[in-house]
Amino acid sequence: MSWPRLLDVCCKAGLASDGYAAAGFEVVGVDRDPQPNYPYKFIQADLRDLDPQWIAENFDAVAGSPPCWQHSVLRHRTGREYEDFISETRALFKASGLPYVIENVEGAPLKDPLVLCGTQFPGRLRVKRHRLFESNIELAAPMPHPRGKHPLHFSHDKRKAHYGQLDEWTAFVSVNGGGNCSKAAALDAMGVRDRPLTKDELNQGVPPAYTEHIGRQLMAHLPKVPAELQQFDWEPVGIGGLR
Repeated sequence: MSWPRLLDVCCKAGLASDGYAAAGFEVVGVDRDPQPNYPYKFIQADLRDLDPQWIAENFDAVAGSPPCWQHSVLRHRTGREYEDFISETRALFKASGLPYVIENVEGAPLKDPLVLCGTQFPGRLRVKRHRLFESNIELAAPMPHPRGKHPLHFSHDKRKAHYGQLDEWTAFVSVNGGGNCSKAAALDAMGVRDRPLTKDELNQGVPPAYTEHIGRQLMAHLPKVPAELQQFDWEPVGIGGLR
């Protein structure tokens, strides 16, 4: 039996890959920068050098998280211009003819995206972490977004009215720098399994629960996939070249 394979483009340290792997895919990551903490098969390459025919011949689905800084709060704070490869990523994925998913931050120019929030994964996540997911298949959220305000976030900021009232191990936390919770608490809040990650890798990562949910929908869309694979928890295979 061959496992469905997914190519994760702009994979970084692989938090999104973790979710796709948990959904049952054999994951291969691609990034233009070395990723020493990436736990699956890895290819160092620029997405603009990838051949869509090669993707189509070697994989069953493709996903990607092109750089998001151009559409993030960071750009508004710094006033700088950043690289933006969303249109190139979309063109590459469409040319492959495969089911695809593009992930990015709020404000990114994705087409009819699904928005996921940590509050839609009760008992699993303690982060808000809004992320957009564009796909050429229909995607659904695990549950409706809860009405009203988001839960308060743990904070070390004495200016906050709730300072000292929340525990970083039980409350929602901010993982992108605000709040200054410990890295261990941030890992727990993001639902990340215990593996080496820098704080920057964690700050940029997608909660694996998001991509596990998306990945199961991709898996269900593939033809001739045994039902048991939709429940399979893939284990890391180690860093190496594509075989």
